[in-house]
Amino acid sequence: MPPSRTRRHFTALLLSAAPATLLAGAAPPPAAGRKLDIQIGEGFEAREADIRAVLLSAGDALWKHCPNTRWEVPGFFIFHSQESPITVYDHRADGRVAIGVTTKGNFWSQFAFQFAHEFCHALAGHSNDWKKLWIKGRKANHWLEESLCETASLFAMRAMGETWKTAPPFQNWKFYAGSLTKYATDRIEKAAADLTADTAFRDWFRANEAAMREKATVREKNNIVAIQLLPIFEAQPSGWEAITSVNLAKRDPEKTLAAHFADWREVAPSVQRAFISKLAAVFGIVA
Repeated sequence: MPPSRTRRHFTALLLSAAPATLLAGAAPPPAAGRKLDIQIGEGFEAREADIRAVLLSAGDALWKHCPNTRWEVPGFFIFHSQESPITVYDHRADGRVAIGVTTKGNFWSQFAFQFAHEFCHALAGHSNDWKKLWIKGRKANHWLEESLCETASLFAMRAMGETWKTAPPFQNWKFYAGSLTKYATDRIEKAAADLTADTAFRDWFRANEAAMREKATVREKNNIVAIQLLPIFEAQPSGWEAITSVNLAKRDPEKTLAAHFADWREVAPSVQRAFISKLAAVFGIVA
């Protein structure tokens, strides 16, 4: 996005844009061994089959764009977290990735939003040769991963909002499509409103980068970044596969953002490097 665009102009463009499902077309069915498998733990109030259907829909919105990515075990264990959503660092004994969500009842939009965020963390920290990924220890630019994961949630919700109009998990769920879209729209509008009306994003970023480096999970700030990145992913959904290499670069707790993008490009497959450069350009970085 050109730096001169302020939040009024940008928000109008984003909310009028077609979600990823319309831009990218239908994805092919998953290859053998790639079908996601989700086990639901205890502590939830909604039906297990319903929760699984929602989470599979949210995960697939991202997963179908990652044809070259694999899991040690293509499965997840979902538990009810009492504190906050979380992707557990250590894999379970059965190889599954454990993800906690806090949703109660049958609030499907929140289930989908939280799981898509954590699924993005799983791509960043648990996919492919996951033991090589740098997870533990301080990361100066961890706010970027958090913002990418907020982007993933918005992306998944908008994609699901389109898919569920005609092909929901259950035919009587078509009417939920509008709720999924609205959930994403409300967050986009809130994030846009958190920018001063005439403030360009890069000016805002320069004023807030230090605080984000210090505390990565200030959601109001993550969301402002996310709405800048969302149009890039919706125009090129294959970019989600680039997330699998975001943590492969050399560890440096003081690494600048420019160095982070340069290292990310270096370790990523060549086909993903141009996309990573597009993300860097949002922050005024040539990578």
